[in-house]
Amino acid sequence: MKNWLQSTLLRSPQTKSNAQSATPLVALQLANSSHSPQWTAHTYAALAREGYQKNAIAYRCIRLIAETAASVPLCVRRDNVCIGSDPAIRLLNRPSPKTSRVEFFEAFYGYLQLSGDSFLEAVLVEDQPVALFNLRPDRMTVVTDHTGWPSGWDYEVGGKKRRFHTDRNSGKSVVHHTKLFNPTDDIYGFSPLAAAAKAVDVHNAGGAWTKALLDNSARPSGALIYKGSSGSEHLSEEQFERLKSELDNKHSGAGSAGRPLLLEGGLDWKAISMSPTDMDFLNARREAAREIALAFGVPPMLLGIPGDNTYANYKEANLAFWRQTILPLARKTADSLGGWLADWFGDDLTIVTDEDDIPALALEKSMRWKALNDLKFMSDAEKRDRAGLPNEVHNERA
Repeated sequence: MKNWLQSTLLRSPQTKSNAQSATPLVALQLANSSHSPQWTAHTYAALAREGYQKNAIAYRCIRLIAETAASVPLCVRRDNVCIGSDPAIRLLNRPSPKTSRVEFFEAFYGYLQLSGDSFLEAVLVEDQPVALFNLRPDRMTVVTDHTGWPSGWDYEVGGKKRRFHTDRNSGKSVVHHTKLFNPTDDIYGFSPLAAAAKAVDVHNAGGAWTKALLDNSARPSGALIYKGSSGSEHLSEEQFERLKSELDNKHSGAGSAGRPLLLEGGLDWKAISMSPTDMDFLNARREAAREIALAFGVPPMLLGIPGDNTYANYKEANLAFWRQTILPLARKTADSLGGWLADWFGDDLTIVTDEDDIPALALEKSMRWKALNDLKFMSDAEKRDRAGLPNEVHNERA
């Protein structure tokens, strides 16, 4: 994006009819005739740098999703009954001695949004998981068997490599891989940040251009008019090529926005005012911000992006964020963890989201229960079953 605005020189043609009257003109034209846009590579390091570390919109989207999804409580069900003291839920509530539940799941969801993959390692003592740790996705490499499916993982850091094997008989693995759907890869997931990479580049480039313009005194673009000196009405070929080279090398691109020219005799600068509205930088950055939010499933209203009236109010936007982004992600994670931990805690283990304890859904839940209670054609037992409550009705007064 550095060469998005590439300067090109134009000069009036010299013909017999206009040789005496035409004024030669050297102008700056906003074009992109020789340079194609530079896009961020779809690698973990590049996306993390340009998206998470340099772009406020992508950073906030990832943080918002990770923090919100980490707040969703999980519960263990055995025979359709939630068990709060189950060993599996105790492990998830305290993954390791130095890592809290919230920190653990924030890292898990953050890696998932950054790379499309999250990896967990289970530390076993006497063949039972006693701690869980997040592994950085960029350090993980799949090891495939003769069929092309994963048979293990290599974790490399500091020049040292460690291999995690999958038990061929039981299928147990101390490494758990959660991924987002990728239509072009059978093993690795696809990152939402990769889908928003071009919008991130546009947003970053707009900010870089504005900063460069401010650094160079915010001078507008313009044209160089040659009025003639020493009896000459036209620039010589040598003068033209030298001036063209100087403009291309020293006054092109975002880093040279607004840089003043040093004029020689016979050259006059005519400013051409181009406001941010004319260049449409502000609108382009806002549209890029909305596109980034769309890729992550975050309503722009929650990010304070102006000009978006998709939802009537903030409450509706927040509810849509929970229903369309957070809950599907949390349910996917709970189901995935349940299938992995069942190898050690029993096949009857099921991990689900405890959505009754989510404050953001309290109003919606009360309205749903009221509508269910008003139904006349269902018995109390059927209503309780539909609401996900035990069928036994206890008389508290007894």
